[in-house]
Amino acid sequence: MISMSPRRLVPLLLFATLLTAGGALAQDKGSVNPKPLPPLANPNDPSTGAKELFARKLLPSKGPAHVIGSYTKGCIGGAERMPLNGDNWQVMRLSRNRNFGHPEMIALIKRLAARAHKDAGWPGILVGDIAQPRGGPALSGHASHQIGLDADIWLTPMPDHRLSREEREEMSAVMMVRPDRLDIDPKVFTPSHVLVLRDAAQEPAVQRIFVNAAIKKALCREAKGDRSWLSKIRPWWGHDYHFHIRMRCPPGAGECEGQPSQSEDEGCKEADLAYWFSDAVLHPKPPPEPPKPKPPMTLAQMPAACKVVLHAGDAKP
Repeated sequence: MISMSPRRLVPLLLFATLLTAGGALAQDKGSVNPKPLPPLANPNDPSTGAKELFARKLLPSKGPAHVIGSYTKGCIGGAERMPLNGDNWQVMRLSRNRNFGHPEMIALIKRLAARAHKDAGWPGILVGDIAQPRGGPALSGHASHQIGLDADIWLTPMPDHRLSREEREEMSAVMMVRPDRLDIDPKVFTPSHVLVLRDAAQEPAVQRIFVNAAIKKALCREAKGDRSWLSKIRPWWGHDYHFHIRMRCPPGAGECEGQPSQSEDEGCKEADLAYWFSDAVLHPKPPPEPPKPKPPMTLAQMPAACKVVLHAGDAKP
């Protein structure tokens, strides 16, 4: 989905994207007492959505980490769990059980947490969704985050205390964009945010970082010194409260299907951002008829190796 050129999206798809983009954003609350999903009546039914199958796997598969497929159609074996607490991070929305990723992603988030503390003076970062224990499509929110190489980081700095379970599920992220959507809100988006986003983008393994277009605009205006990292910052819908890190396929991951490398241009020209501030994007008109929901992706439509990952034994908790 994210690899598409926005200029080619028709208004109907644009509206559908806007409707679905907020399904798992940082401001959506979780549950303090989540109920287990009920068993599927017939999990072997070929029409069963893959999201129903992967959501019921509570632990990663045994074995070394390996990435299969693409960001929007794939899975991960041997995923690593992001610890819920660290010196400079805390994981949010624990009820989603989406704090699993490739070991290189987990290591990157830990490095970013330390750098945000050092460079921006933040107590630390709040970690949102990474992936489910075995990746795959989620029941809500994301089309991507399927192979453990995507991670959402809140743009709200971590508070200076250990959050309670209630706070992790119910605390709202801070909106960074002005009500008119034309720029950031300077009362909440500060120079320290520029440093955190720069630190993330300067990680060599990071390929793209998705933010609201107003945040990209602010970064273009405020970035000083070496600005080469701006080429990795890409506008995309639904990133008003958090930013989305996307890593490249790890070296040697032959079954991982990455995205093409993007231009090394800063992406700060007026023409680069004009689309995102057009009236059609800022004030989309709903289609005459609501779009019909697509049938869910089935296991048969995913890479064949994902079936092996799905049915593999559990890693030790």
